[in-house]
Amino acid sequence: MKVHEFTLILTVDPNEEESDRLYGICNDGTLATIADVPQIRFHREAPSLEEALRSAMANVRKAGFDVARIEIEPEVVVQGTQVFQSEQQPHVTTT
Repeated sequence: MKVHEFTLILTVDPNEEESDRLYGICNDGTLATIADVPQIRFHREAPSLEEALRSAMANVRKAGFDVARIEIEPEVVVQGTQVFQSEQQPHVTTT
């Protein structure tokens, strides 16, 4: 499985107790508040980026938080698109 990197922006800044609960559920994320924006940066192992995003969002919600948005570095999106496109191409074998 591949490790996918992305950031979930939270709607509220967790207090210490809430942060502990979040870390208890999301052990592959790093919680931070940057410029008053609460966020958790993930390095999640999953078969696809979509599955990684869905599972991370479910974990964050399970911890009692809402996600305002998802941030993904542009090169990650480009790589994912290229993989998807190559998987959609018909495979031709020559003899």
